Amino acid sequence: MTGPDFSHAQEAITQGATRVAGVDEVGRGPLAGPVTAAAVILEPGNVPDGLHDSKKLSAKRREALHDALMTCAEVSVAHASVEEIDELNILRASHLAMERAIAGLSTPPDIALIDGNMIPRGLTIPARSIVKGDAVSLSISAASIVAKIRRDRIMWDLAQQFPGYGWESNAGYPSKTHKEALQNLGVTPHHRRSFKPVHNILYQEKSVSD
Repeated sequence: MTGPDFSHAQEAITQGATRVAGVDEVGRGPLAGPVTAAAVILEPGNVPDGLHDSKKLSAKRREALHDALMTCAEVSVAHASVEEIDELNILRASHLAMERAIAGLSTPPDIALIDGNMIPRGLTIPARSIVKGDAVSLSISAASIVAKIRRDRIMWDLAQQFPGYGWESNAGYPSKTHKEALQNLGVTPHHRRSFKPVHNILYQEKSVSD
């Protein structure tokens, strides 16, 4: 199976770019927690071996690659909160996290390679969207790994504060354990109230109280 390569970034470099950022987000599907984005600028000739779509890597391999990227690449991580997700919708909140991650780089990149089929509307730099970019672009693969690790760490910390939902293993996604805990333990401040399973429980509670 062919893995990601540097061709998309190299194409931008041949067109005059010197700083090419790969950008990806993690956490659109969970019922709880923020959505997290990373922007990563790789240094050609100093790219860690084994970069790939974070979903195709083991947890141990992701951790190792994350740590390697923190030493050899420029990395920026940003989030959109549960409140912003509920207010804006998950797509716009995901794009907001991406915009924040790009803005957090030391200086603006010449171009951003964005995972997906849409470019965040708030970007003020050139950008290119790449469908399944985390599987074809090393720059986006790197961003997917960093975003995944950082968000998982947030959810692990929240799991210590709110035990029973299984966030340390399901990262807030709607697993059986998580959905059962929602019914038995209720909704926490970290749940996305606009998401149907959470909204339905809140509506049930309101109906009972009324």
